[in-house]
This record gives sequence, C-alpha cells and structure tokens, in this order.
Amino acid sequence: MSVNPRKSVSYVLSKPVSQFMDKDVLMLDQYTRTGEAARMLQHYERDDIVVTGTNKEPVGIVTDEDILSKVSDVTVYAETTILKDIMSTPLITIEENAALQDALRKMRDHNIRKLPVIGKNSKVMGIILQTNIANIIRNATTTQPRLLSPPVKAILGNLGFVLQFAGVLIIVPAILATVLNDTVTATGIYLTMVLLLITGFFLNSYGEKASLNLRDASILVFSSLFILTLFGTIPYLYVSPYPSGSEIELFANSFFSSAAGFTTGGISLFDKPEEQLSQSFTFYRSFTQLVGGMSFIYLIMTAFFPESKLQSMRGFISGKTLHMKELFGTITIIFSVYIVIVALLLYVFGERNIIDNFSLAMSTLATGGFLPNSTILQNLVWQEHLILMGSMILGALPFTFHYAFVRKRFLSPKLGKEVSIYFAVLIVAIILFTLASGWDPLLGAFYSVSASTTTGLQLEPLDTLPEGAETILIILMFIGGCGFSTAGGIKIFRFFNLKDFQKAIKKSTRKNLTDQKKKEIITAVIIIVSFPLISAFVALHLMNVTDAEFGDAFLDAAGVITTGGLSANVITIDTDPATKIALSFLMIIGRLEIIAVVYIFVPKLI
Repeated sequence: MSVNPRKSVSYVLSKPVSQFMDKDVLMLDQYTRTGEAARMLQHYERDDIVVTGTNKEPVGIVTDEDILSKVSDVTVYAETTILKDIMSTPLITIEENAALQDALRKMRDHNIRKLPVIGKNSKVMGIILQTNIANIIRNATTTQPRLLSPPVKAILGNLGFVLQFAGVLIIVPAILATVLNDTVTATGIYLTMVLLLITGFFLNSYGEKASLNLRDASILVFSSLFILTLFGTIPYLYVSPYPSGSEIELFANSFFSSAAGFTTGGISLFDKPEEQLSQSFTFYRSFTQLVGGMSFIYLIMTAFFPESKLQSMRGFISGKTLHMKELFGTITIIFSVYIVIVALLLYVFGERNIIDNFSLAMSTLATGGFLPNSTILQNLVWQEHLILMGSMILGALPFTFHYAFVRKRFLSPKLGKEVSIYFAVLIVAIILFTLASGWDPLLGAFYSVSASTTTGLQLEPLDTLPEGAETILIILMFIGGCGFSTAGGIKIFRFFNLKDFQKAIKKSTRKNLTDQKKKEIITAVIIIVSFPLISAFVALHLMNVTDAEFGDAFLDAAGVITTGGLSANVITIDTDPATKIALSFLMIIGRLEIIAVVYIFVPKLI
C-alpha cells in the first residue's frame, strides 16, 4: 500500500515551522549604519537582517534588495543612513509552533517571501523562507512511495531510538550478573538486551526520526512502555522466581513485575525479595525502574515539551543549543551523578552492601520503590532515612529543576511556583500524617515523602494504618510530584489550570478564554476526575476477588494507577492472573498520566 502524494504534502504542511526554519539569523540594532549592515551581510553571506529595537525585540526586516533600492549612493548614503530608515515595518512574524501551511498563508496574504519565527518572550528563533517550503513540498510529492505513511514512520523511528537506548542501558545489570557468576540471571537479561537492540534497529530502518503531533506522541509513549514491559518479562520467565504454577500464572507474574519496574509502579509480589531472589536480579529490578524513568522523561520532553523552552536550554556539555542527543546524555549524566552520590552516602552512614545501596539509589531516584517488606530497608539509621527522602524528592522534581541546578540558574518562571507548591503540600501532609498515624515524626515524614513522590518505599503493609492516615497517603499519591519528573500521579502543575475552571463553565466568561486554554482546563479536569474514579472501580474488583476491605483495596488501586506502589497487601502473588495482567496495563496507563490514552482516542482535545 503506497502513500498518496497529496496526503504526504498535507502531512509535511502540518508540521511546525520550527522544524524547517533557518536558525542562523543575522540580527542588528535599528540604529546600525546601513554601510556596516551591508558589510555584515556580505561577511555572513546572508540576504536579510532582522532589525531589533531598544529592548532587543524584533521591529522590522531589511533585505539586501532594500539596501540596493533604498540607498541610492552606497558610498555616500550608506554611511549616514541607519537601518531604521529603510526597514520594512511592522514586522510580520509567525510563532514557532505554527504549521507550515499557516506560514504559506501569511506569506500569501502579506505578499512576502520570508517570515521570522518567534518563540516565547518575542525572541527570534529563526526564519522560514518560501523557497524552503517549496522544496519541502517538492520532496514530498517526488519521494518514492513507501509502504508506511509518514506519521507511522515517525512513530517507528522514535520508538526504535528509545528501544535501542534502553537496550544499551540494560547491559549494566547484565555485566553485573556476569561478574557475580549468576549465569541464569545474566542470560535472561542478555536476551532482553539483544531483543531491544535488534527490534530498535529494525524499527529505525523502516522509520524516520521526525517530530510528532500529540496523538502520535501518545501512541509512541504507550508503545514504548508496552514493549519495554513485554521484553522485560524475559528475565523473570527465565529465572522463574515464583512458586510453581501454570504457564499463564508464570507469565502474569512476570508481566506484572516487569510493568512495576518500567512504569516505576514498584508494587512487588515478593515479601522478602533479597531472600527469594539473587542480588543481581534485585539490582536488575531496580535498574528497570531507572531505565523506565529516564526513558519516560526523554519521551515526554521530546514529544510534549515546548520547542521554545527546549531551545532556551543550553547544553552544559557543549554550551550550545540543547539538541535531542545531548538531552538524552544530559538526563543520563545528571541521574548517574545523583545515583553515585546517594549510594556512597548510604554506604558511609550504613556500611551496607554497595550493590544494595545502588539498588536503593536507583529505585528512589526513579521514584519506583519496588521494595515493600524488603530486608534492605530494615534497621535504617536516621541519616539513611534522610538520604532516601532526599533522593525520592529529587526524583519528583521536574527535569528542568535538575538542569537549572547544574546551570546554577532557573530557566522557567513557572518552575519555581510548581516546586514551591509541591514542598508546601508535602510539609502540610507530613504534619497531618504524623498526627493521624501516631508515628514518630521521622517515620511520618518518610511515608509522606514516599507517597507524594509516588515512590512507594514502605517498611511493612499498611492494612493496620488508621483510616485518616491512609486517606492522606492516597491523596498524596493522587497529587503526585511535579511535571516532567519520574514521579507519577496527577502532577502539581495541572491543578493550576483549575483556577480558570469557573470561567470555562460560564457562558459570559467562556468567550474570554482561548481555545488552547479551554483544552488545558478540560484535560486537567479529565485527569483529576479519572484517577480516583478508576481507582474506585479497581478497588471494587479487588474487594470481589480478595475479600479485602474497601479502604485497603482503594489504597492498592491508587498505588497501581498513580505508580505509587504503596500497598496494604491486597495485591499479592495469589491474585488471579487476569487481574494481574489488567493491573499491569493500568500501571502503563497511569504512567501515561491517563491523558495520553485520551489523546489517542479523542484527538479533538489536542
């Protein structure tokens, strides 16, 4: 089945101008002499100049034709004329997220051939030329038809890159298992690694690395998590660390445990994993959370992050504009440094096994948990509690926070507000939970942080917890951490959109809101309502199959959908296979924050 050229043209014209703009723009002050401007045009081999005002904002444009036609005697007038005298104004621009077809329409309406591309704060990000768009259309119509449509190829190309990245990372626990002479575990992990690399290679060969719209990006994120979860079952199937049972039960247990890892859900089917599993295998479980957490940050930032903010971030490795490859490297380096620091601090204060320290560091920074009833968490000193709490909080903060920390400055005005509100919510919750539970302040803070970061670290099942304290933990898991972090839940920033909810439901004020703002409000409401609603239905099902009380079942259900992982011991190894597979998909949906699934099936919200 070949691609219709008309559809190919329509597809490329729907892409943002930022993908095809020329980023090398010559900008000069409006009071620059025309003669100097002409010399700079020749030096930089440019055809046009974007003229800036007193506040560096773009106010006009001057082309080489303007200089030739408006300055009659180059040797005389060019040295006395300034750009302000000959520039074309007002400047016609286009926003970076606008589609190519919008750029063509503007060029036609204003009878121009080039448009400066404007990002946030009215900064010039680049320039799009009519000739560039013509070449793009020509290539779309003359390219040899392929089996796959351009959107599918873009999804496959990005998916292949993510799987290859995961495959490369998985080599770390494979090597560790080899060094520890755990050949069974090593074999299973190597099989997973090879499958990820081969699958990623073939997907790259059939796809292309291109930008995606929100619907395609949502499909990409879901596909990535599902494939990672599916391939991640292989070590569990190979090692088979579960009690004897049918093949269906073995697969359900393995798929559930793999999903709990790659989605950072963290809920475990093992009461004492360090006694039931080899050390290399427990390390692998924690490592899957790290891979899943970092891959998710990459996917979300590349698929949903505003292009202007990404371009405003400067790579601390090269000092240049942060591109996708460097973004991936930046994420990896920052989290690697955090892991080493946390593991070493645990070693210094606890004098425990260094491999266990790294497992704990990865689980907490990935906000994955995976360690309820774990012997690793027994007999911790207060310094270790503080270190783990700090690590969990780091995982719940947005990636831009970590990036700004490296760069020693904040790059987003909204960043400080979201982080401040998160800490305010956390402090209030610690006080209330400590009072409601009757526990000592340090333990109350530990559980509050574990819930709010959706990490799910706990020392024992929570079925004996007072109802009020249990409710606080559930609310904290629902709220979750900050946007663009490894934490799950609704995320703090989505509650900001509720301030305009009253305007959206009133006809008199609804017209004052932009279409984009209305969609953001609808999206926030859908997510905020969906999390507790889905949890309630899951809790009713768990009550039916386990005879648990509603409060305990609701806690476990909330732990699944928010990827919080806190458990009242309702979901266990004895839960039926169908329920465990369904819960595995709920962890994936929860990791997608539900909205990605909504985008797939309700594209009108995009």
